[in-house]
Amino acid sequence: MQTRLLTILGTAAVALAAATVALGATLNPSAVITGAAGISLNLPSNPSISTTLDGTDQVASWSALLGIVDARGSGAGWNLTVSETTFSDGSGHTLAPGTLMGVSSACRAGNSCTAATNSVTYPITLTGTAAKFFNSAANTGLGKIDVTPTVDVAIPGNAYAGTYTSTVTLAAATGP
Repeated sequence: MQTRLLTILGTAAVALAAATVALGATLNPSAVITGAAGISLNLPSNPSISTTLDGTDQVASWSALLGIVDARGSGAGWNLTVSETTFSDGSGHTLAPGTLMGVSSACRAGNSCTAATNSVTYPITLTGTAAKFFNSAANTGLGKIDVTPTVDVAIPGNAYAGTYTSTVTLAAATGP
């Protein structure tokens, strides 16, 4: 009887060991990550400047926080261009478009990104022709990036008082 009990316990132990081995396995998870089709550029509300004439030449500045999203996942880089028309008050009085003095950039708060490496030099005199004003070198600028250009507008001492408007055209394109 005792031999039979030991045989049953031995058989149960072998079966348990076999079951334990059978439960072990290796998983090989995979992830498929698809990139977006292009780069997006989100614009803020229209910037404005305000100054009071005093007979001297003045400089007024405006800045705009631009939201760039590079979710392509390619690391191909990107660039931003800008053009600006002459300011006009609609009565024949004008001001020169302005000079882009510099650009700051940072990862959008609350998001991971690869900071953009920019090689554009400043200042850039704005005209009606598109000019590259910021770029993200290859393998940089991935994710959500906030880009803030600062533009100085010259107000001559002999300017006419009035409300002047201009059109700024911005674009984002693939490649540094």
